Amino acid sequence: MPGVNGLEVWLTGTRAELDAATDALTAAGHLVQRGTRHALTGTDAGRYRLYLRLSVAAAEQPRTVTDTTTAGGALIDLAAVRAHRRPA
Repeated sequence: MPGVNGLEVWLTGTRAELDAATDALTAAGHLVQRGTRHALTGTDAGRYRLYLRLSVAAAEQPRTVTDTTTAGGALIDLAAVRAHRRPA
């Protein structure tokens, strides 16, 4: 299947957070372009902004959940929950 080319991501965080996010995104695809880290100022001092451009392969088949027992959860009847809700 074709991939997603030109996925652009702006990241904001500490140096360690940017490194971890870059590693995770690179593992999911191919890093096409990595911008230069720009230090933020004011209340964001100590944090940085980083631009990444990726090429990510599309999943082979979209995942749909039809059986809630294998998904580890169940649907909640919101109408019933609201009917039994007590005022705070």
